[in-house]
Amino acid sequence: MNNLKKLIREVPDYPKPGILFYDLTTLLKDKQGFHTLIERLCEHYQGHTVDVVAGIEARGFIFAPVLAYQLGAGFVPIRKPKKLPAETASVSYALEYGTDTLEIHEDAVKPGQRVIICDDLLATGGTAAATAKLIQQLGGTVEGAAFAVELTFLNGRSKLNGVDVFALIQYDK
Repeated sequence: MNNLKKLIREVPDYPKPGILFYDLTTLLKDKQGFHTLIERLCEHYQGHTVDVVAGIEARGFIFAPVLAYQLGAGFVPIRKPKKLPAETASVSYALEYGTDTLEIHEDAVKPGQRVIICDDLLATGGTAAATAKLIQQLGGTVEGAAFAVELTFLNGRSKLNGVDVFALIQYDK
């Protein structure tokens, strides 16, 4: 995956000093890179029974619908509060400084449905773990979690115990 890694722009000191931001927009605009990324994400889940792919706002909305389409599954958005028009289930989770909340429509996942969580990047794992809780609250089963990029040094996958975590590109530092 080094060829894909080369397409990701690294932006130092964004959004604050000391942070190295991995900008996937440069990979997304490369037609071969984007095609390869989506193809490899889909290959990982071929042969799995997947009913729904849950995409996390906002960049998960880029990958999740394509993954859902390729797997013959539905797509469900996981949103910030007050963005969904019907009745919602919500979960709050801790951030480095404070808390955040995610919501899903109450009827988005039926009991027993198999769900893949999808986002652009796995860092500390808090958002993905909160999404898994939402899926489970509705009676769904989290079959896996798919990411374009994982920052392995932040150990985010440890918050997704028992979940098949797949990240195509990994950064160790």
